[in-house]
Amino acid sequence: MTRTRLAILVAALLLPAAASAQGTKAAKNAYLYIVSPADGETVKGAFWCRFGLRNMGVTHADDTFANSGHHHLLVDADEPINSGEPISQDKKHIHYGAGETEALIELPPGKHTLQLVLGDANHFNFDPPVISKRITITVSSTDDPEKHAHAGRSGHARVKHHTRASRPEPRKPTADAVPVTPKPSQPFDVFRHAIGLSE
Repeated sequence: MTRTRLAILVAALLLPAAASAQGTKAAKNAYLYIVSPADGETVKGAFWCRFGLRNMGVTHADDTFANSGHHHLLVDADEPINSGEPISQDKKHIHYGAGETEALIELPPGKHTLQLVLGDANHFNFDPPVISKRITITVSSTDDPEKHAHAGRSGHARVKHHTRASRPEPRKPTADAVPVTPKPSQPFDVFRHAIGLSE
């Protein structure tokens, strides 16, 4: 095999790896943000964290729809987020691969940071990464002494989360739609209709 052919073969084998390292292209003007809680807010006990996204869609992990991805919540994570890199999956990197747009989070008392990252079908960062601003919240202690004792024994952040996928808004009737109230059935209605006596 000549050197030229060998170089072409090596380039062909490395091209897919190089392309995947760049990451899935993000939509222009994609904007990811935390709807609630607000930056600097103090919450008591478990709280709903709601995710916002503009100019891209939310879908399930493994779905390869264009301009769409799924959420990952980073809790007290401060490592850099680079294009095309896989998103870790641990207590600091919570994956929402079912297309969730909110989650019930429980953190130990104290200050915590929250940040959203949108992942592609394979849990990789987009190119460029689609990330929210990192916010800081304070979790105040609850009145449950057993929770205090458990949080004190753990020695590290313990994250509990419950999720709920977003539901579509119910369809509203159009302006010309008129609700119809059915007439109550009367005995022999079917018979009267059959012999031509119905109104």
